[in-house]
Amino acid sequence: MKRHFDDIQLGSIELFCLAAEEGSFTSAALSAGVTPAAVSRSISRLEERLGTRLFVRTTRSIRLTESGRSYYEQCRQALTQLVEAEREVMGKQLEPTGELRISIPTTYGHYRILPLLVRFRERHPGVKIDIHLSNRNIDFVGEGYDLAIRVRAQPDSTLIARHLEDARLVVIATPEYLARVGTPKSLDDLERFDCIQFELPSSGRRISWLFNEQGREREIFTSGNYCCSDDVLGGVTLAKHGAGLFQTYRFIVERELEEGSLIEVLQPFGGRSRPYTLLYPHGRHVPLRLRAFVDFLMECKREWNV
Repeated sequence: MKRHFDDIQLGSIELFCLAAEEGSFTSAALSAGVTPAAVSRSISRLEERLGTRLFVRTTRSIRLTESGRSYYEQCRQALTQLVEAEREVMGKQLEPTGELRISIPTTYGHYRILPLLVRFRERHPGVKIDIHLSNRNIDFVGEGYDLAIRVRAQPDSTLIARHLEDARLVVIATPEYLARVGTPKSLDDLERFDCIQFELPSSGRRISWLFNEQGREREIFTSGNYCCSDDVLGGVTLAKHGAGLFQTYRFIVERELEEGSLIEVLQPFGGRSRPYTLLYPHGRHVPLRLRAFVDFLMECKREWNV
């Protein structure tokens, strides 16, 4: 659209309307914080542009001409609409709106983030949420994501990192499996058991199991007849059906441990965890919907870390 007015012309229209309402260049100048001469020059520019007189001037007063009255009524209406449009936009900016694209690992999504989204939208109904559940790393810029949650996030100067939690690890099995093959008492006993494997999709490497032993951190590469990749919940499902031992996050199997359908083993060697981190791009302007979601997760993480 071609510009029809410049800033000076728009300012002149505002001063013209003010002078018409005040009935005086001097009063209009006081209200606008400018000099009477500036008001007079603005009105003269408008009259020259329009090719008609807007005011009848005397030494003591001014009054609108017929053309001036018609012009004032339309200008006042237009300025009012501009003010209302600005207020509407500013009002909307006070409430988060728009689409929020988030990328979350499958397990963390199902057990941590997805159950919270209804609560978030109850607070901010103007936000739509596009959820990407996957364990692969995403390209923020290329794929248009606002936020991601990752395990063991690597340092990146282009991203802001906020710690969410250190998710505790446990080794689990069914009572039936343990009754059949026995219960491991030491870390060396793991060699005798079927340990369900998980393969990282990004590298194809099977992840180690993490333990504490006599005040030292210990990393063990186990072996077994089952291996899952991409989705950790596959290993949990196998363990629930008696396939063997599996190390997973406690928050995934909390209910089963309480009910007794799964048993935690090697408890004296437990206590290890993996960090989950919230990531979003650096930027001078962070959308309000993103700031609201980050604040919401920072609030919710207190519930997880109790």
